[in-house]
Amino acid sequence: MLVRCQESPVLAGSATLAILGLMILYFAQPSSYGKFSQTGAPGAQCLPARAAWFLQELPSFAVPVGILFQQPRFLVGPPETVLLGLFCAHYFHRTFIYSFLTRGRPYPAVLLFQGIVFCIGNGFLQSYYLIYCAEYPEEWFTDIRFSLGVFLFILGMGINIHSDHTLRQLRKPGEVTYRIPQGGLFTYVSGANFLGEIIEWVGYALATWSLPGLAFAFFSLCFLGLRAFYHHRFYLKMFEDYPKSRKALIPFIF
Repeated sequence: MLVRCQESPVLAGSATLAILGLMILYFAQPSSYGKFSQTGAPGAQCLPARAAWFLQELPSFAVPVGILFQQPRFLVGPPETVLLGLFCAHYFHRTFIYSFLTRGRPYPAVLLFQGIVFCIGNGFLQSYYLIYCAEYPEEWFTDIRFSLGVFLFILGMGINIHSDHTLRQLRKPGEVTYRIPQGGLFTYVSGANFLGEIIEWVGYALATWSLPGLAFAFFSLCFLGLRAFYHHRFYLKMFEDYPKSRKALIPFIF
């Protein structure tokens, strides 16, 4: 693959994502939202979950779209546009659909700020690389890396959306009671929604065949994998009848 831009921003951004992933593994604690929220802590400032998720995810959609529309020649057809479209499709759903359907707990303001900064940086990195750096051969649409990557992305997004829907149905609006999720990949793992998103970004990394894509997939694996592990441990402690054969993230393995 040819590169037609300065590599330093891409390398720096990719290294930052990889380092963040390693830091998550090193400190080994899930972010304090949802099940691990510390909203009762003195002085904690929180926002309603729907508003917080909308504000946090919006930059990951708006930044790539803004960059894309500055390049009219990219608006139809080339692999760069299709690949960036996958990225935007995920964050369109997270911003304009998921955020308005979620029934989560109030979201800490400090985590919201951190999430916005991350989404701006990652949205810029992925779109900058695809629009200004990547140059794919004409036959990229028939390359096995593109085909398999797009398949995994769509599969993972489907798993993620279905799993989120399953979780939402466990409680009525306003409820904070936890119940055991059933059906779909929840039959095999506690973090089916996390597994779906990890599969998405592995597919994206494969389809883009890029260092930024790989770095983001690695970060997602560390961040979401850790969260799945703690979710699994939470369920085991809370429910005596929790299925013992169910794993945390990878069916039958982990």
